[in-house]
Amino acid sequence: MNEPDFNLAESRIVIVGLGLMGGSLALALKGKCAALYGVDPDQTTLELACRQQIVDLADSDPAKLLPKADLVVLAAPVPAILTLLERLPAWMPNPCIVLDLGSAKKRIVEAMSQLPERFDPVGGHPICGKERLSLANAERTLYYAAPFLLAPLPRTSPRALSAANQIIQAVGAKAVTMDAAEHDRILASTSHLPFLLSSALALATPMDMAPFIGTGFKSTSRLAGTPSSMMLGVLQSNRENVLTALHEYQARLAEIESMISSNDFPRLESSLDQAQIKYQTLIQ
Repeated sequence: MNEPDFNLAESRIVIVGLGLMGGSLALALKGKCAALYGVDPDQTTLELACRQQIVDLADSDPAKLLPKADLVVLAAPVPAILTLLERLPAWMPNPCIVLDLGSAKKRIVEAMSQLPERFDPVGGHPICGKERLSLANAERTLYYAAPFLLAPLPRTSPRALSAANQIIQAVGAKAVTMDAAEHDRILASTSHLPFLLSSALALATPMDMAPFIGTGFKSTSRLAGTPSSMMLGVLQSNRENVLTALHEYQARLAEIESMISSNDFPRLESSLDQAQIKYQTLIQ
């Protein structure tokens, strides 16, 4: 693409998927681009988006709005993004930048590499969100101060990177560029594993304990409230990294179990002290 550098204020953006992430992005970009369109299969979501004027136009048929776009944002679960990338060429005869928000990058970037030359793709993943999905829970400030990871392809142009960075700046996030494989290795431990641990905790807790649930349990199990439809495709596409993270966690948990079983509380205290120090370092 030999076009002039991307200008967000003059661009037409189509967000495919108006759930929590896509809807929050739309709210944050409203008024910062020439036109903002939304595509979603859910009629209730489309009605809400139009009623609250979150986007300028909204439709369930991608073919009606995608040809208008200078830039398309794919804000859907990972399997849906992969399907969208397969169908994109049929919907869009025009050149376009493509950015995704998927939580696992390697398979998405591989699929992006198969797009015709008229597309200028770049992988993306904002490290933010909450367990309550849907447009009704979208927030204009959701992306603010969050890391927004970019995984460029070898074919990604400076123009596409400029576009992605302008969007990141417009929503108040912080751009971080990394390889797709490295992204998936890291997110397996920092995002995908915590979801599984929260789910396991919820499953292991008897229902008769519900009246005694406090803030500690709620904060630790919060991610279990995320719909499986959002996470299953992530776990499938990042399976090997997730298994590695699970094995590491199981080894640490087995060590703690062994210390308690053997009444080795001095060693347990030391281990828990190390965990506290590491936690404080990790969250700085």
